[in-house]
Formats: sequence, structure tokens, C-alpha cells
Amino acid sequence: MIKQAVILAAGLGSRLGELTKNMPKGFLQIDGVAIVENSIKKLISVGVEEIIIGTGYKAEFYENLANKYNCIKTVYNKDYEKTSSMVTLNVCKQFINNDFLLLESDLIYDKIGLFVLINDERSNVILSSGKTYSGDEVYLSVNNNFELVSVSKDKTKIQNPFAELVGISKITKNTLNEMCNFYEKFADIKIDYENVLEQISRQNLADIFVRKIEYYAWSEIDNETMLQTAINEIYPRIKENESLLNVRREILLNPGPATTTDSVKYAQVIADICPREREFGDLVKWCTDELTNFVADNNKYTCIMFACSGTGVDEAMISSCVNTNANQKLLVIDNGAYGARLANIAKNFNMNFDVIKSSSYEALDINVLENAFKTGKYNALAIVYHETTTGLLNPLEIICPLAKKYGLITIVDAISAYAGMPMDLEKLQIDFMSATSNKHIGAMAGIGFVIAKKSALETIKNYQRKNYYFDLYEQYKYFVDNNYQLRFTPPVQSFYALRQAILETKIETIQKRFERMQKCHQILLSALENLALECLVKKENQSGFITAILPPKSNKYSFENLHEVAKNNGFTIYPGKLGNIDTFRIANMGDIKPSEMQKFTLILEKYINSLN
Repeated sequence: MIKQAVILAAGLGSRLGELTKNMPKGFLQIDGVAIVENSIKKLISVGVEEIIIGTGYKAEFYENLANKYNCIKTVYNKDYEKTSSMVTLNVCKQFINNDFLLLESDLIYDKIGLFVLINDERSNVILSSGKTYSGDEVYLSVNNNFELVSVSKDKTKIQNPFAELVGISKITKNTLNEMCNFYEKFADIKIDYENVLEQISRQNLADIFVRKIEYYAWSEIDNETMLQTAINEIYPRIKENESLLNVRREILLNPGPATTTDSVKYAQVIADICPREREFGDLVKWCTDELTNFVADNNKYTCIMFACSGTGVDEAMISSCVNTNANQKLLVIDNGAYGARLANIAKNFNMNFDVIKSSSYEALDINVLENAFKTGKYNALAIVYHETTTGLLNPLEIICPLAKKYGLITIVDAISAYAGMPMDLEKLQIDFMSATSNKHIGAMAGIGFVIAKKSALETIKNYQRKNYYFDLYEQYKYFVDNNYQLRFTPPVQSFYALRQAILETKIETIQKRFERMQKCHQILLSALENLALECLVKKENQSGFITAILPPKSNKYSFENLHEVAKNNGFTIYPGKLGNIDTFRIANMGDIKPSEMQKFTLILEKYINSLN
């Protein structure tokens, strides 16, 4: 797995004249986006976690870009005016930890090239193409094993060139060390990285292979003629090629699974791997750390993973965190279908528990809860943060600290709240929190997890075991004691999708995601007001993630018909879940954009108007 990329971006770009007088050439725009930013988006989409940019000329442009993408680290080459690309790579070396992709900043290219390099079984691979007739070609020759023999811009120095250098390569850390060692011996010579690769290959210090894609769509941009060719000829080919891999877009306005990005979908297309390999264990460990980081301090909390739905991890919490041998009593808050589900889990385990039943669309009475806490009968509380039945958001910032005041363990189903809104488990005083991969985090269904306070985990380790597969402490202990392995076979491909979804969440940030969701919600509320449709839950109690809507007062209305109209336009909506009140629900989770919610409201408006 390639986790790092390096972009060499220190050059002056002087051959572009006035176009680069006030900016680096990586910031030339095609289709409204800087070419280097387009490259960054492609690297993120193939799972690169960190992008190191070697800067020089107009470095502040890249520093500003790093403020936009938190995966970017800039490294300044102070001697950029008198040195070459190898010097820039050398100054980046200290931050490169493993195999990496090496790119030039002035490229446009088809993303398939990244896929090819990442999946090539060879360690050091230079991407190349057939003839481009660009006028600034760098030619490559190879031996019978496709290992690099020579590199030159002078075609007369290379008999029968095999291919042209693209400017994207896959390189190991060891090979990088050899390159830098070679450079340091000739530090007074101006030399580019590709010429160093040639020398490394010739001296058998590393095996450097050349991978040729004969009709690869790409272009370097070194002068105005190349820029115009890139805009008019190459970029349209790239855009068309990449569009052919777009997955049909279906907007899921149901409460989950949520709409996912294509890059999350494609992250599942990986080489087969045994989940007992250390590489996979490291991936799972990374996922657990990052999922915890979104809501808590990894020193105080930890994430325990299961292959299951959200209900599975709810069962893990309820069955593992209440000590029946000590006559502990659980208090369950039921103000919707998912609170009722927590109670049913407790019932199936013959637990000692009580239920406080409350309205699924009106705010909980905090005084009623506190009076129950005061009785001293309970030592654990189970509650849903965001009740998916109606979109009611329970005020855990009040409830959980109140429960802790009276000594209760706090067990929270945050399945449709986690990663959609800022949360601080320590501040909220939550001991155990469940979530799943297929809601706001934007990954595939199949992975459930509990984020638990480590001190709370230690208190349950000697509790009577009531579950085998879903034993929370045993799952945690096995993971820690066995090199980050899960006890039972995990959904391997789903974990790679989860990794990609986490990367994309880190780039967007939880706060920005929350703002996007709320913007979608406001668009919907505005449309409902214009259509005289009422929400079931008062505005001040709504989560903004799910909206339960009372149907129009028309005999012509049918949810089934509305569902079909929406479906025919690429939107999936969901009926209400309250048996005694007729509603339909609109959710905005996952990869939903405000423009798409706007489009849905126009479809809804057209349907409602047709009832008149």
C-alpha cells in the first residue's frame, strides 16, 4: 500500500513567461482547477495519506494549498534557483518513511496511471508512454527485462528509445537512500532525479523498471504551446477516460447505508490479502486510531471493531457492559425505534433493566431522568444520541454528565450521529459509544465499532460473559495481544473502503462535514415551508441529519408514488418508522451535496404540486 507521495514543485517555470511571473506553474488552471490541485485530488482518491511537496519558487502558493488540504506537508528548497529536481527530492527525504509515488508538479494525467503503478508487483517503477510529439520529450531505453538503461532528452544518444518519461514513478525508501547517496557525491553537479535513477540502475544499486502505457493520456506543461495542447487535446481525453469509470450516481436520502464516493467504492478493488498478515493488522490498527481521534484522545479511549451492523455493536455494548452477577440494573431510554431496540437486546439477555418511555418526536424531560438517576437503582444508562426514527437529537451534553453525577456507566448508540457532527466523548462523559461504517463516515456497510473509555473497559473485564462473538472485552484483548488481529474473519475489502472514507473525512474535517449536512437540511426546510409541509420534530430538537415529514393533506398522496418519482430521478427516500403517525423521512448523510438536495426539493415540489 502506497501511503505517501512527493511532488517536486520548486522550479521557476521560466519557459512559460508571463504566465508564471506571479505564480508557480503547478497553479496553471485547466477547467477552473490548478493542475497540481487536480493531481492532489487524484492522489487522495487512490489512498495516499500524506503528500509532501518540495517547494521553491513562490512557495507561499503551496503553503496556502496545505491549509486547504491537511494531508499536505511543504518542504522548502532554499537553493531552488540554482539547483535541480534531485536537490528538491533530497530535502524532502527526511519526511519519507516508506515506498512512495514521485510526481512532477506540471503534469496533467489520467488517474489510471496511479492505479497501474500501485498495482505493479515490482518495487521501483517509472511510468512511461508511447510517442507524444510534445517537442520536449525525455526518452528512455530498457534492457530485455524492462529495466532502465538510459535517460536522455537527446534522441541521438538513445538508439531505438523504448518509451517517453511521464514524470510519475513508484520508488522504495531504500532506493531513495541510494539516490541521495549518489547525489551527495556529486553535489556540485546540477542533476535531475531521472538521471540519478539511470545511474542507480546502471550501477545495479537498485532494480529500476519501466512500465509503458502506449496510448497513455498525459502532458507535461513547460511552455505556452504545450499548455494549449494540454487544454485543447490532452485534457479532454483524460476527462473522457476518467468519466468512463464513474459509477452511476444514486443519492440515498434514506437513513443508511449512505451515499459513498466512487473512490471509496474503488478502494475495495485490491490485491487479495490474508487478514492474518501484519500489513492488514496495521491497516485495522490505523483505522481504530483514526476513528477514535475523531471524537476522543487515543490515550484515554480505544476503538473495538466487529464485522457487523450497528445493531451488532449495540448488542456488544449492552451484553458486555452490565454486570448481571453484581445485580446491576440498566436504565434504557426509549424515545424511538432504536431506543426500543436497546431495550429488546437487554430483554433477550434476561437483564435486570427498566425503560423510560418518552415521545419519539418531543424533547426528553430531564427532570424525569434525574429523578430516576437519584433512586440509586441503576448503575448503567443506555441511550440513543440521534434517534433515527424521527431525527430527534437527544441532549447528551446534559444527560450523560447528569448520569455520571449519580455514578452510572454511560452506554450510547451514536450510530447516526458519529462523524456527522463534532463530538468529544470525554466532555460528553460517554463511557461506551457505538457507531458503524455505513453512515456519516461514508464507507461500506459491514463494520461496526465501539469507542470505549479504557478505564471503563478495565472495569468490565471480569464481568460474566454473556456473549461469544460480541464480547467487547475479549475482542479488545485479542486485538491488543495479537498484533492487531481481529478474533474472527473480517470483511477485508470493506476495511480498505473504510480506510479511504476515513482519509476523505480527515480531508473534509468533521466540522466542515457538519456544516455541509446542515446546509442540506436548511435547503430541505426552506422547501418544506414553501410547500406547507410540516416537520414532525420541532426545529430546535432536530438533528439536521434526518427529517420526519408529515404527508400532505391530499387523498391523492401516496408514499409509494412519491418514492417511485424520486427513484426515477436518482433519489432513494424512506417511509416513516412510527406505527401510529404517518410520515416520510429525508436523510442527509454520507456524500450528499447541497446542490443535490436542491435538486431533490424541486422533484418534491413538482410531485406535491401535481396533487392539486
